[in-house]
Formats: sequence, C-alpha cells, structure tokens
Amino acid sequence: MVYEYTINGLKLRTGDLICTTDGGGELFVGEFWRLVGKLIPGDVDHIVIYIGPGGRCVESGAKGRVIEFEIPGDTWDSDAMYSQRKLIDTLYGVAYPLAGRDLSEERENDIREKVAAFCVKQAEAGKPYNINFLDSDTEDAFYCSQLAYRAYRNCGIDLNTSCGVPDIPGTDTVIFPQEIWEGCVNRRV
Repeated sequence: MVYEYTINGLKLRTGDLICTTDGGGELFVGEFWRLVGKLIPGDVDHIVIYIGPGGRCVESGAKGRVIEFEIPGDTWDSDAMYSQRKLIDTLYGVAYPLAGRDLSEERENDIREKVAAFCVKQAEAGKPYNINFLDSDTEDAFYCSQLAYRAYRNCGIDLNTSCGVPDIPGTDTVIFPQEIWEGCVNRRV
C-alpha cells in the first residue's frame, strides 16, 4: 500500500526520502551531531526513507543498525524522536526519486511498495550499520544513503551519480546523501 503524509508542509509518499542535516534541536547532544555532519560532504548529511502509514520511517543510523521509527505529528522534531533514533538532526527537505521518470501510476506504486518492503525487511532483520562506505553493493549492512540506494537499485533505479568526493580517488562508489539530494527532484523546507 502507498501512503501519504505531510511533514513541515512537504508532501511525502511511500518511498520518498527525508533529507536532514546533522545537529540542531534543543538537546546538547545536537552539537555532537553537528560536528559529525561536518565530516560528510554537502549540506545533506542523512537520508530517511518514508514508508507509512502515518509518520512511519526506516533509517540506518546512530543506533548502529537499520530501524523503524515514528515521526510524532506533522513537524520534524528530532528532540522528540531522540529516544527512538539516538540522532539529532534538522529537516533539510524531501527528495522524490520517482519524480520526472515518466512512470505509469501502476509502475510507480509498485516501486514504492517494493522500496518500503525492502527497507522494512532490513529493519526486521536488524541489519547492522555499514562502516565500509566504499562497499555500497553489499546488502549485509547499510549506511543511511546506501539503504535508499539499494532499495531503489533493486527496482532498476540507480541513485548513484558516481560523483564521490572530488580529488579523493576511489570515493565514486560511496553513495553520499548530498548526491541523492542533487540527483532527485527535491523540495527544501
């Protein structure tokens, strides 16, 4: 089933990607996450997959594994979600990986359902966080943007632009959150 949700005025459908910047919030731990975010190239530091219903999402992040969590209400509030996620971040915007691909409604809904099913399966399996960022093809462990990449790749949509980090050889296999943001139709908060 494909669900719809609105967060900070931005429309979401199952499979859309919530993009965040590390840090922020009122908790002191937000400063730690702001420093972590400075290690990731670009403004977007983290990717969350919206699956629905309601505010149900999947991510790979601070808990060291793929998890499901619930957004309370219609406003991104990482302080309120901290006990579920152990991550403090600020909503940057939403990326729409299927927008502009000229897909039939039936095909688009099929992809959305498969992306959600893939992500839920990884969360149910408690797949660990992938610290080997160069291995974006594994499905044994996931970092945040790699989870979205693999979910869509399994449906024939490649979110890897192979941009890597300029002047650092070998980083073209890393799937950076910023490259997913830039490679998709998106809306900023």
